[in-house]
Amino acid sequence: MWTRSRQMHLASVVLAAALCSVAAMVLTSSESSAQGAGQTAGTPPPFPTPPSSSPAGPLAYSCGVPPTPLEPGAAPQQKIFPASQYPVSLPAKSLLGARNDLPNPFQPGVDFGELPTGRKWGSTASVTTGLDNTIWVIDRCGNSGAGGTTCGGPSAGVNPIFQFDTSGKLLKTFGAGMFVSPHKLTADGTGNLWVADNGSHQIFKLDQNGSVLMTLGKKGVAGPGTDEFDAPTEVAVASNGDIFVADGHTGGGLAIGNARVMKFDRNGTFLKTWGKKGMGPGEFDVPHTIAIDSRGRVFVGDRQNNRIQIFDQEGKFIDQWFQFGRPSGMYIDKRTDTLYVADSESRDGRTNTGRFALAQTGYAFNPGIRRGIRIGSARDGSVRSLIPDPCSYPYASGSSMAEGVSVDAQGNVYGADFLMDVRKFVPTRARQTN
Repeated sequence: MWTRSRQMHLASVVLAAALCSVAAMVLTSSESSAQGAGQTAGTPPPFPTPPSSSPAGPLAYSCGVPPTPLEPGAAPQQKIFPASQYPVSLPAKSLLGARNDLPNPFQPGVDFGELPTGRKWGSTASVTTGLDNTIWVIDRCGNSGAGGTTCGGPSAGVNPIFQFDTSGKLLKTFGAGMFVSPHKLTADGTGNLWVADNGSHQIFKLDQNGSVLMTLGKKGVAGPGTDEFDAPTEVAVASNGDIFVADGHTGGGLAIGNARVMKFDRNGTFLKTWGKKGMGPGEFDVPHTIAIDSRGRVFVGDRQNNRIQIFDQEGKFIDQWFQFGRPSGMYIDKRTDTLYVADSESRDGRTNTGRFALAQTGYAFNPGIRRGIRIGSARDGSVRSLIPDPCSYPYASGSSMAEGVSVDAQGNVYGADFLMDVRKFVPTRARQTN
């Protein structure tokens, strides 16, 4: 008899095999092309698509491989090597000190969430755990992409917020017409939800039924004022109700856009701000994620600078950590101060698709590191394990695996993927054999 646990295990094996095969498919097709096997040189092969029973969107198993071929007659921008023969590999430790050889105590990820009929995951950067151990996710209304108006126009009638139990059963969905392009959702210590909408440049506080309790920022206005944001990314709420906003998704690798933390009291009254665009201590370049540990310290994922910066709640710099990788998402389990950090973007200039994938600005350049979720201590900065991205190096494009991360009371880890998926990672020790 097939139990749910056996079905999930089989699905995880199939998913892992599909993802690991993508790079091989690219290489095999390119090699066949060179041998005159009927494909035009540089034509990307098809990549695996999720089964109809999966909630994953169409790009979930692509590893970022370009969906369209090179122009006819166009020469590859980079040499393409045969399968398993790429001559450069990742070291045991990255140039900034993040380890790639850590143990992985989790089973392969399984597509998560029973979505309404016809609904598939869009791009998402956010998954979080509520006080009642339920799982909250916000996506971009089923669309692929970030910023812009992913929840506007014809998608304005699509709900982007979902609540599940830990088995993936859908409990609640709402939010249609409320957001322009939501980025991250967090739950505070009283159970309220906070959404950073970097499309509208606003912050929303909601109750668990979707009623708006507070709004910060001016809709459609990006600015540096104390009542304005420029593509805010995430909210963290302190035990006393003070609100901390990571502000500044605009202009990564450039000299434009906000790059700061903004602090408000529980009523939304502005208190202070700190940070500016830069690379020094207390400076930021795309503060992409923010969290608070059990001691009240503020952790800021300074993504374009490939580090986490730690502050007290008045903005005094405490430390910076590079060992967790390039932070797209963070979650701190305050019961143990375990820190989960999702690195979805680290890359160098190499691909094996025949195309370049590194921006001229150097955005996302972080050489020698394996993408994935690093798990360690928010108390001392030690890193003990890594859930590696099943997509192989060199990475095909800008993002793969989790951009948002959370964990439930049983120790299961959840990752929210830009490539249109949410995955659940079950500890190996929890494997069932019946």
